[in-house]
Amino acid sequence: MITPKKSLGQHFLADKRIARRIVEAVAPTTNDVILEIGPGEGVLTRLLLERCGYLLCVEIDSALAAGLRETTAAGNLTIIEGDALKIDWGEAIRAAKAKWADCRSRADADDAPRIRLVANLPYYISTPLIQVLIREPIDDMTLMLQQEVVDRIIAGPGGREYGYLSVLVQYHCEARKLFEVPPSAFRPPPKVRSAVMKLVRRTKPPVEVHKEERFFALVRAAFAQRRKTIYNNLRAAERALGLGAVDQSLLEKAKIDPRRRAETLSIAEFASLDRALFE
Repeated sequence: MITPKKSLGQHFLADKRIARRIVEAVAPTTNDVILEIGPGEGVLTRLLLERCGYLLCVEIDSALAAGLRETTAAGNLTIIEGDALKIDWGEAIRAAKAKWADCRSRADADDAPRIRLVANLPYYISTPLIQVLIREPIDDMTLMLQQEVVDRIIAGPGGREYGYLSVLVQYHCEARKLFEVPPSAFRPPPKVRSAVMKLVRRTKPPVEVHKEERFFALVRAAFAQRRKTIYNNLRAAERALGLGAVDQSLLEKAKIDPRRRAETLSIAEFASLDRALFE
């Protein structure tokens, strides 16, 4: 039995009932390329392999990667040893799709598989990794995260949980919380509760913006200091956003009271603000 490493934030999923429940929520098929981040001891890996078309695992721990290779040999499995934050995901997905096609018959090798992600993410990298993956060509993600992070992602305007991450994820995906997972499901038990959530990529964003990168820079600036008004935060970010002097009339043009805080603005209102400031 491998001892979890605190330096990597490892908490291995040990409850097989929870593992089966996660896989049932994913409902993999042979038309799926599954990307699994942090397979650990392979509790989810082996269940996914039974049902998916191809599985690509990314594991940063060399000992765990070696153990998986020894105990989980399959023709539809690749195990990459590496840091999920540093991998070229575009290249990894293209390679996995090609290997999926190799596993199929010649008659259907030209079909396009669904690209899906399953992960029990270490808490310390969950937010930065979601910000990376959200922009990749992944159809849906089933993620086990710290419950607090899940609550932030699904939060709506007006609450303290609502912030930049909420806007970013909800712009790209439909997000829903599936179920909570107690600390006892892991080895060793973490000090916080976890939850499983599903993100399904939208075919079209809920609002139209001219330049996404600029839009999200605006949202990030608006939330820079949560206690400040939207007007004061934007004034502080004028140079970083490439704006001239931000006048209150520009916010009023977007029908936004300058005295409001960013946490009260909906995604649609952020889009209106983007148009008023830049277009």
